[in-house]
Amino acid sequence: MPEGDTVFRAARLLDRALSGKVLLVSDFRVPQLATVDLAGARVTTTVARGKHLLTRIATEDTSWTLHTHLKMEGAWRIHRDEERWSRPAHQARVVLGVAGASAVGYSLGIVELVETAAEDTVVGHLGPDLLGPDWDESEALRRIAAGPEREIGDALRDQTNLAGLGNMYVAELCFVSGVHPRRLAGEIDALPRMVRRGRQMLDLNKERAIQSTTGDLRERMRMWVYRRDRSPCRRCGTTIQVDQQGESGRERAIYFCPACQPAP
Repeated sequence: MPEGDTVFRAARLLDRALSGKVLLVSDFRVPQLATVDLAGARVTTTVARGKHLLTRIATEDTSWTLHTHLKMEGAWRIHRDEERWSRPAHQARVVLGVAGASAVGYSLGIVELVETAAEDTVVGHLGPDLLGPDWDESEALRRIAAGPEREIGDALRDQTNLAGLGNMYVAELCFVSGVHPRRLAGEIDALPRMVRRGRQMLDLNKERAIQSTTGDLRERMRMWVYRRDRSPCRRCGTTIQVDQQGESGRERAIYFCPACQPAP
């Protein structure tokens, strides 16, 4: 599932391509919105909220927000007129056309349309956004501290605690902090520093398409532990391990070095 920095870049892509422009095409290819036509409306902005995208569209009567989520396979792409689409047409869930180009949302996991005044009904449950202008570290720490018995990997992935960290960043963040992902949140004295590092990781990567937490952009050198199970730790040479974490049906893979991140 895309991380917060990936969604941030998607929002910027849509904002630059659509904002201030009138929709010539409004094609929602999901059953619940199949009869909706916003052609003639003006796109005002697109913003990211954690892993959620909010595209605001103003009609004469009201302002609507198109709420989309990439989930595992989704992506937004901008195609110039006459340009071949990057994915098969049957994967398109939304097409927003303006003069000269179209924004196409492929394989989107969520497509909803709500009044902008009611945006909280779709994103109000989220914790502070690590890349948002209203980032609130103290509130994020308060929410994590409210569940001291939770394993830190689960607590950091929980978007109601803080929005933007996914499985990859949680694995990398735990490693660079020397914390096993199964450590209980209430036992970690360095939690404020972990949260700051998490924000720094996203902030550093939001400007580039190639994500790296090591500072090395070469393939196979970009990560410390994520998806490196059975490979040697870059610090100590111990074999990286992988396990599952989370409630049944919603498990996530956790990657760690048993030497650098001692088990609790």
